[in-house]
Amino acid sequence: MNEKHYEVVIVGGGISGAALFYELAKYTNVKSLCMLEKYEDLATLNTKGTSNSQTIHVGDIETNYTLEKAKITKRTAKMVEKFCLQHDLQDKVMFKHQKMALGVGQKEVDFIRNRYEEFKTVFPYLELWDKEKLKELEPKLVYLEDGTERPEPILAMGAKDQYTTVEYGQMTKELAKAAQACEDVVTDIFFNSQVDEIEKVGDKYKLTTTSGTVFTADFVVVDAGAHSLFLAHKMGYGKHMGCLPMAGSFYITSGEFLNGKVYMVQNDKLPFAALHGDPDILANGKTRFGPTALMLPKLERYKPGTYLDFFKTLNLDGNIIKIFWDLLKDSDIRNYVFRNFLFEVPGLNKKLFVKDARKIVPSLKEEDIEYAKGFGGVRPQVLNKEEQRLMLGEASINTGNGIIFNMTPSPGATSCLGNAQRDVKTVSEYLNLEFDEKQFLADLTDPE
Repeated sequence: MNEKHYEVVIVGGGISGAALFYELAKYTNVKSLCMLEKYEDLATLNTKGTSNSQTIHVGDIETNYTLEKAKITKRTAKMVEKFCLQHDLQDKVMFKHQKMALGVGQKEVDFIRNRYEEFKTVFPYLELWDKEKLKELEPKLVYLEDGTERPEPILAMGAKDQYTTVEYGQMTKELAKAAQACEDVVTDIFFNSQVDEIEKVGDKYKLTTTSGTVFTADFVVVDAGAHSLFLAHKMGYGKHMGCLPMAGSFYITSGEFLNGKVYMVQNDKLPFAALHGDPDILANGKTRFGPTALMLPKLERYKPGTYLDFFKTLNLDGNIIKIFWDLLKDSDIRNYVFRNFLFEVPGLNKKLFVKDARKIVPSLKEEDIEYAKGFGGVRPQVLNKEEQRLMLGEASINTGNGIIFNMTPSPGATSCLGNAQRDVKTVSEYLNLEFDEKQFLADLTDPE
């Protein structure tokens, strides 16, 4: 039997795994690292550029973020920017676009104005743009199909000279490349290496792959998307959690419709992102509208299988049913779920989607957009059975016993280097490694 030993094995070759791979290689004295990826290349699932909105979620225009969350997100988002600048990836992997949060109608206009006053203390570059300014910056937000102005008041808070967009799939490969450029450390990556089982044998972990190759490690970090919880459950961890895979789809325009990113005001009752428009860097700047939100009974989109994995990871019991019931008994959420289901039905989908997207571009017509085939991914939303609630954002199971399981839906890509910093500290403490945090902070963060 083939067996390979490493100090640390990382399961999953998306951006979260690659960020940890890089930080351990660059900033610690670890001697051997390995990243196992089940497919033929890095970033083939949710990190892939077509699977997400390519946004650096700083917290300035995401209206579902509190000020405290925005402060945290700003710090981790800066790490993404710093890494890309250090490796000369600007205008190749990372790009600048105009961005804004748009309020439509008096209630949302008042919300934007109040939020601007609160958030400009953390984001001093933010500007407030009225309808006259928007005519100049994003005219399609203002004018109806007949050329007249939309009747309702609109107001936006935004920025013009910030890095907003990253092709996270390519950044994943750059992180791995930078890790493998580090000296005095073994940095191996194995493709087509799906981990089927992890077990503790003595003071080490044994990882068996479907190809038959066995890896052993002193420490394991599982950054495998929805499959992180699947593997945790197989080892008896995280039984108080279930996974609800949410698929996001997009519609794309026939030409360039927006000059930058336009986000909407979030309905606090809805646990998923509000509709937004983004210039797509992989589609010649055409505008991508979305995402929709649809529960999908599989853990990986556009890949065969994983239906049985879904049912195992859902971990269905009375607590999960109670969470679903509490969500669906709210009419706003119930209507949202039903409407997003209809967004996937041919014949109805474009008509209904255009109606919603006209809140951003009031002149948008059905013939202006098409369903973006092959776009969108699956986000592993975690259900907390003990608290009987849907957990928004990321979840991590640190067993304290040499293995960590991470679930990182949006803004997981933006937070990848910050999340990796947290795990580097845990790994270093457990294995008695030296972590050069001073150099890490100098390289990837702004002075406090």
